[in-house]
Amino acid sequence: MAAGTKALNSAAPELSPEAARALGHARMDIVIVGHVDHGKSTVIGRLLADTGSLPDGKLEAIRAFCARNARPFEYAFLLDALKDEQAQGITIDTARTFFKSAKRDYVIIDAPGHIEFLKNMVTGAARAEAAVLVIDAKEGIQENSKRHGYLLSMLGIRQIVVAVNKMDLVDYSRQAFEDIRDEYMAFLARIGAMPRFFVPIAAFPGENMVKPSEKMPWYKGPDLLSAVDAFEKAPSKNHQPFRMPVEDVYKFTAQGDDRRIVAGRVESGTLRVGDEVVFLPSGKRSKVQTIEGFNAAARTEVYAGTSTGVTLSTQVYLGRGEIMAKVGEPQPEVSNRIRVNIFWMGKSALRMGRDYFLKLGTSKVAVRLHHINYLIDASENGRGHDPDRVERHDVADCILQLRKPIAFDAISSLEGTGRFVLVDQYEIAGGGIIREALPADIADVEEGKESDLAYRTLWQAQPEKKGGVVFLTGTSSVLDEAAEILRKKWPVLGPLKSNELLPSLGEAAFHIATSGTTVFGRLEELDSFDIRSLAARIAPLSTLWIRPASEPPLEGVERLEILAFPAETKPQDLVKQIESLLPTLTGSPS
Repeated sequence: MAAGTKALNSAAPELSPEAARALGHARMDIVIVGHVDHGKSTVIGRLLADTGSLPDGKLEAIRAFCARNARPFEYAFLLDALKDEQAQGITIDTARTFFKSAKRDYVIIDAPGHIEFLKNMVTGAARAEAAVLVIDAKEGIQENSKRHGYLLSMLGIRQIVVAVNKMDLVDYSRQAFEDIRDEYMAFLARIGAMPRFFVPIAAFPGENMVKPSEKMPWYKGPDLLSAVDAFEKAPSKNHQPFRMPVEDVYKFTAQGDDRRIVAGRVESGTLRVGDEVVFLPSGKRSKVQTIEGFNAAARTEVYAGTSTGVTLSTQVYLGRGEIMAKVGEPQPEVSNRIRVNIFWMGKSALRMGRDYFLKLGTSKVAVRLHHINYLIDASENGRGHDPDRVERHDVADCILQLRKPIAFDAISSLEGTGRFVLVDQYEIAGGGIIREALPADIADVEEGKESDLAYRTLWQAQPEKKGGVVFLTGTSSVLDEAAEILRKKWPVLGPLKSNELLPSLGEAAFHIATSGTTVFGRLEELDSFDIRSLAARIAPLSTLWIRPASEPPLEGVERLEILAFPAETKPQDLVKQIESLLPTLTGSPS
């Protein structure tokens, strides 16, 4: 057993941060990544063996297994537990192992290196605080060496050690090591990553793993274990600006309970009763009145990582996807145009002109690829200047156009609210980080295509064919029943429980109404931007908005015709009231 290390049974359960602190040790999760067959699992296996961190008899059992099957012994077999992995000699899924040094407890995540298992690699690396990236000294830098370097940057992992492995295959050549170091540093500089150390090692014979190697006297840096021990724990998220993506707003009416609880998970920072908060992108403000928990006593403070709910001193209309921040702290950015770095894993290429969905925190919004600034071409296949698509496994610097503004942070400010995924045909097809907010561009989102605008201009010259559009918005059984009554006489679109299809619904309503027919739409959850966007898509047609008076007022919609009805209104009476207002719309009901 090497000095300063203690054995830890790999079958032991993972220690929580609290338990680790109670034992007097800090804990750190690190991930080992690299191109296939560059020796990641061997590095971990040898590290565990050299530090005495294996269960009694584990090493002997693997040696016996290899002898029975006439196979050469591999330290990687200490990690590659799946039969397919041992048979094929590759890591497929992420494996987790544990050991201790004199400085801290470690959880090591062995991530797969094969290109087909990149999603598994991302899953494993997402839990890590630091990384060891392994490069084969003989093969040199390969495609996944670059991809994994970018993915570590994308996941916000700033502490990286590059281990140049298999130095024994190049006769421990200083030149071979320095060539790889210089080339890879140049690549990482392009993506804004900078390793702490480049360490030459030979994992199988154990050179420079836990003590300096006599075969590389020219190397004056730390051995691999010392380099890993030099990683620093990230500052607590409690000290970062407060962010809580809004998951939902719950209202209870039983037994006289009139609370409206804004629920979500605290991504960073702390929140106390009495704090003044702002919700973005809406910009609405209030103060925290109480902090709630499910089947738990009321609290006065919550921290990062806590799922909680709050009540506010003033009632404001909020929806899923808002981000709650504290007044007086750095605020999230708000825009519908963002510059991003994307890693694409979809079955088909990411193309301009196609619709996708972007998910960040609890927000989900339609998005299009607006422009590709450049490709970070890991494969070196000459496509670095292709302007119109991002192929599978490519990394690109792009500009995205969102259907409406959302709140977010640049990755350099806050990692949790600076990362996103892209959805294509109901599957997560890519992930990325936000580099910066660009000036918002509302016109492209709200007004539609030039051909559609030309049609509207032509139609506007025919006043005898003008109809109108009525939207029933909000969560109310009265609206549901009223919509069914109206459906017997007029076309009623919906109900639509999500805003994902709002652009299509708006276009359908416009084209139906241009025939002179009044058309209705049943929508459950709309914010001020959704309403303004729909009104813009339907213009120059008139719109009438029907919503419960019990819901908090909307902002920025003063120019629209809105009917707010009391909670005790009966569906039949609401329908009569709506019918009496139809003549005020441009055109006559059919």
